[in-house]
Amino acid sequence: MRILIAEDEKDLNQILAARLKAEHYSVDSCYNGEEALDYLAGAEYDAVILDIMMPVTDGLSVLKKMRAKGMQVPVLLLTARDSIEDRVKGLDAGANDYLVKPFALEELLARIRVLLRKPAAAPQTCFRAADLEVHIDTHRVLRGGEEISLSGKEFALLRYMIQNQGIVLSRDKLEQHLWNYDYAGGSNVIDVYIRYLRRKIDEGREPKLIHTVRGAGYVLRVPK
Repeated sequence: MRILIAEDEKDLNQILAARLKAEHYSVDSCYNGEEALDYLAGAEYDAVILDIMMPVTDGLSVLKKMRAKGMQVPVLLLTARDSIEDRVKGLDAGANDYLVKPFALEELLARIRVLLRKPAAAPQTCFRAADLEVHIDTHRVLRGGEEISLSGKEFALLRYMIQNQGIVLSRDKLEQHLWNYDYAGGSNVIDVYIRYLRRKIDEGREPKLIHTVRGAGYVLRVPK
């Protein structure tokens, strides 16, 4: 497995690289956003550890450029910021996970293992609910034949909900599945992304597919 570390703190970068190599990962390191983009253009990676506050080009800009080019490599963001707004910005830009500095190396290694975990093979690549189509292999989403553009995290949330169509999913379950992170204080990040999805999937369309189950969570289902 090949991992790219983009972190401008050289001591931290070297510590991360040494530990990952000790875990038998192949590691490339760089110290600013432009270098990260050059590495990504020249090689295929299984995961990227991306610091947000980097010189030349910041981590969020790197991430947005990656996703705009169709790069679906899993990205773990590193940051010293711990506000809900910062988390939402990173996740909405297409990050798969988020780790706040300072952190334990064992936790970072666990998160990397989650990012690299291969999903069980499944023959079904398209899930449908009413006139909604979610294509797992191509990440295309259509409603009534009209293509809908989703961020990486919006797509991941919709995919998980439609794969569990008709099952009520709690906020905790959605958080644990999508981010593998215990958001202190009961963050409303799931509510934020549900609002995003409703705006894109349900607004101005019938039937409504994303429903709130009071006191329990959310469910994607076709009303009878």
